[in-house]
Amino acid sequence: MEDKSIIENGDRENDQQENPTKGVISTPNGSISGFESLHHLLSSSLPAPIFQAYCFQAQKESLREPRIVRVGLIQNSIALPTTEPFLDQRRAIFQKLKLIIEAAGASGVNILCLQEAWTMPFAFCTREKSWCEFAEPVNGESTQFLQDLARKYNMVIVSPILERDVVHGETIWNTAVIIGNQGNIIGVRRKNHIPRVGDFNESTYYMEGNTGHPVFETAFGKIAINICYGRHHPLNWMAFGLNGAEIVFNPSATVGELSEPMWPIEARNAAIANNYFVGSINRVGTETFPNAFTSGDGKPQHKDFGHFYGSSHFSAPDASCSPFLSRYRDGLMVADMDLNLCRQIKDKWGFRMTARYELYAEMLARYIKPDFQPQIVSDPLLDKKNPA
Repeated sequence: MEDKSIIENGDRENDQQENPTKGVISTPNGSISGFESLHHLLSSSLPAPIFQAYCFQAQKESLREPRIVRVGLIQNSIALPTTEPFLDQRRAIFQKLKLIIEAAGASGVNILCLQEAWTMPFAFCTREKSWCEFAEPVNGESTQFLQDLARKYNMVIVSPILERDVVHGETIWNTAVIIGNQGNIIGVRRKNHIPRVGDFNESTYYMEGNTGHPVFETAFGKIAINICYGRHHPLNWMAFGLNGAEIVFNPSATVGELSEPMWPIEARNAAIANNYFVGSINRVGTETFPNAFTSGDGKPQHKDFGHFYGSSHFSAPDASCSPFLSRYRDGLMVADMDLNLCRQIKDKWGFRMTARYELYAEMLARYIKPDFQPQIVSDPLLDKKNPA
């Protein structure tokens, strides 16, 4: 990677705080012991060689020129409280994001991805149907807003929205719209794994998507979108790789108490196993709603989802990764990556050649049948009548 930058709103924290290792404390504003992110805390507390900024470069080849693409990720909080009129909330988030998107365009970003459901609060915890008002057609207001910016900056933009499918009975989907660098709509990808855990009551609004695992060939590379909860499913990641993805974006809205320990691991594993780059995006802030709601985990009723911990970052197929953006501030991450690295890692490790897909295809075909029996070989000396 020739150039990598992290642009964040606001002042940076004081990295010279006393005793930063005396326990990790999450403060009310979302920081950890006063640090922007776990990466900042650890890098200030541990020897320098443990944490390095890796460059996403590839080996120089004799028969291929480098394929360097500049990619951007945007994480942000909502612009107005959830109690404000919906129209005002939407206009405010458009105004807020325009400035950051303009910064990405001015930085020469070729492909830019926004966070999940970026046009609205992540209100799916509430189960209140009034939030469906934010749903819009694929060619709706947010897409038209971004088409102008895509044309202006010659930039592909991935826009995750709440889609209203007017052709099929106004069905609602969680959808990513892929806008080409000439302002055209290349296609859509709908979220195909829906969570049913904690406050994630998303199936009240939309069900599993029906678009499969498309890879979109853009002017700058082949990209795919694995929306939020899909990152917990290894076969989901694999399908994008089998279809030839070079960069897979994971636009998300996830909270610290539930998923933060897994956040640095899953995308990096996917990048390694499937020989592509991954861009992980998570919103930031704590969104409080007018009415209290309950969860599936027995907690008392409450009015907020928890803290969306940001920490957006890139992972590469060679196991390297970028630093994370802030845990609680709006941010734009920009990274250059040589897409030649994808094929070089395929050649090095031979994962596709050694994968033995036929074995797993056969087992999965048996598993989905009602009469499936697990392949278990029991110890013949095991006394099943009197277990120890």
